[in-house]
Amino acid sequence: MDRNQKIVLVAGGLITLGLFFIDRFFALIALVCWLTLLMSLHIMKETADFPLVTADLSEDARRVILTNTGTAVAKNIHLALVPLNIEFDLPSLGPDEESGFDLESMVSEAKAVVTYENAGGQRSQRSYPLTALGAGYDPTEPMFPIFGKR
Repeated sequence: MDRNQKIVLVAGGLITLGLFFIDRFFALIALVCWLTLLMSLHIMKETADFPLVTADLSEDARRVILTNTGTAVAKNIHLALVPLNIEFDLPSLGPDEESGFDLESMVSEAKAVVTYENAGGQRSQRSYPLTALGAGYDPTEPMFPIFGKR
């Protein structure tokens, strides 16, 4: 935690203590706000080194585009297209960077299996369905269907 964050947390704690002597209701409101700030800073610290590499097809279905939508550099990226038996390696991809891999022909349907490492050496693997007629990757799509299938 850096110096500015510590100053904000200490000031919030002192304000909460000061409000306790004025009115307990206001102190409880300040305590809830202070705990929310503390939890937000803790979550921010945990996600500081989190690369997230996604794969998608280009509009003409002749190129696979890898995008790092995370907050850290992804290293040793390996892409495998199943069942096309095509593999591609990329040394690194920074946050909000993208790179592509040209294919010999159009792809109608495949699955991209992406394996990568973060700066600490922790490996992650994700798979993405690739289809020329589909909508592609949607970052707002929930992990499990909430209202059933479309």
